[in-house]
Amino acid sequence: MPLTLLPMDTISRESSSSYLPVAGVLVGVLALIIAAFALIRSNSVGKQVTTLSDSLAGIESKANDATAAAEKANANIAKLQTSVQSAFDSIGPEIGGIKASIQKLEDAAKAHAVAPKGPKGTSAEPAVAGPDEYVVKPGDTGTKISKATGVSVANLEAANPGINWHKLRVGQKIKTK
Repeated sequence: MPLTLLPMDTISRESSSSYLPVAGVLVGVLALIIAAFALIRSNSVGKQVTTLSDSLAGIESKANDATAAAEKANANIAKLQTSVQSAFDSIGPEIGGIKASIQKLEDAAKAHAVAPKGPKGTSAEPAVAGPDEYVVKPGDTGTKISKATGVSVANLEAANPGINWHKLRVGQKIKTK
């Protein structure tokens, strides 16, 4: 066979076509690496989704438990309200009776204060001091009367010879001159 020379254009095509399979293999390997990385990432994301799903299921369970507890608490509150209302309903008439009794006692005390009883159960008017007289009040003593009237104890004793100064009676009249 004779040796023929090929044009330059043919040689450059033939030599560049031998790199084409290598480039194809390199692109394929790169695609496999990217696919493997994507698979690993998607697996990781899948695990995170599973974990989140489990967490959500736990939260849902807790929310259901809280709802049940709230409903039970509401039922207990309703029972307590009914019980308290029943207690108030039963104690109301008792309080009304006690109030009526207190009112009767107050009225009796007012009536007794307005009309004090004199000797032998007769009604007596409260003692009124005339000129130069003093009416003994609860807790009075000779010294207190002396200070209230401005008269010395000795002058009070001299003006009232028949009075026992250790046994003064409320309403008793004392002469001051």
